Amino acid sequence: MYHSSRFSIAPMLDWTDRHCRVFHRLLSREMLLYTEMVTTGAIIHGKGDYLQYNEQEHPLSLQLGGSNPVDLAHCAKLAQERGYDEVNLNVGCPSDRVQNGKFGACLMGEAELVAQCIAAMKEVVDIPVTVKTRIGIDDQDSYQFLTDFISTVSEKGGCKDFTIHARKAWLSGLSPKQNREIPPLDYPRAYQIKQDFPHLTIGVNGGVKTLEETLEHLKHLDGVMVGREAYQNPYILALVDQKIFGLDKPMIGRKEAVEAMFPYIEQQIANGSYLNHISRHMLGIFHNMPGARGWRRYISENAHKPGSGIEVLQQAMSFIPDDID
Repeated sequence: MYHSSRFSIAPMLDWTDRHCRVFHRLLSREMLLYTEMVTTGAIIHGKGDYLQYNEQEHPLSLQLGGSNPVDLAHCAKLAQERGYDEVNLNVGCPSDRVQNGKFGACLMGEAELVAQCIAAMKEVVDIPVTVKTRIGIDDQDSYQFLTDFISTVSEKGGCKDFTIHARKAWLSGLSPKQNREIPPLDYPRAYQIKQDFPHLTIGVNGGVKTLEETLEHLKHLDGVMVGREAYQNPYILALVDQKIFGLDKPMIGRKEAVEAMFPYIEQQIANGSYLNHISRHMLGIFHNMPGARGWRRYISENAHKPGSGIEVLQQAMSFIPDDID
């Protein structure tokens, strides 16, 4: 059986919340899901429950943002107690807000500190502690720089599992959105890391849009992480268990996936959630299908109204032809 990190959904701020993850889990049983990045400060000092999730989301990794080994260890221990399957340290996000908190991609320049953070977390938990990083930052983008980072964090920190976003990050001058698009992708650099560190689990992230591309990467690497494409066109996930994990099982239909969400939606609304907080993650399920525009428009115009429930989704599905399952 393949490890769940063979295919995973990237942690995406404001996107991969617990409602999104429940919907994605309906489409694939095997893949690894990630929370949005949660800062150690929010978990330790925040008033909300930043570790909340639904049992059906497993296997699930908590992505942490932080650079204080003591705080990270505390949060990792809480994550294990709450039942998370993995803890991941964000060393890839380039936003100004993240840099000001001294975490995210700027930590690539402080490999010794990252190693201390990983070691502190590993000391208090039994679940895997992993790292999501870039191939470089600013003008520190040589292969040697990446090699030194991986060496230090794996040897001194004990990290055995890295997901590499195959773009470097510019810490100033580019927005987070531009940092996902402008720096060129360099998949061969991730491939080379796997060759040079064969004992480590190495995955890649960035720009992957199809399962065919995923399988190509898996000829060289241990895992592939898909981000925006899985969110905007979630039905690509419906064949992950079959194509990526080799399972012999029927493929869920688009309408079937929508209807499978109804009990969850009704439960969440009964507990005080709003339909549009859940339905926004489902807008792409009919991507490129006849009637998709009507589906999206009807939900966008009605899901936010007080008292809205699954009848909005039922009505929106009337825009989809009957011959689309």
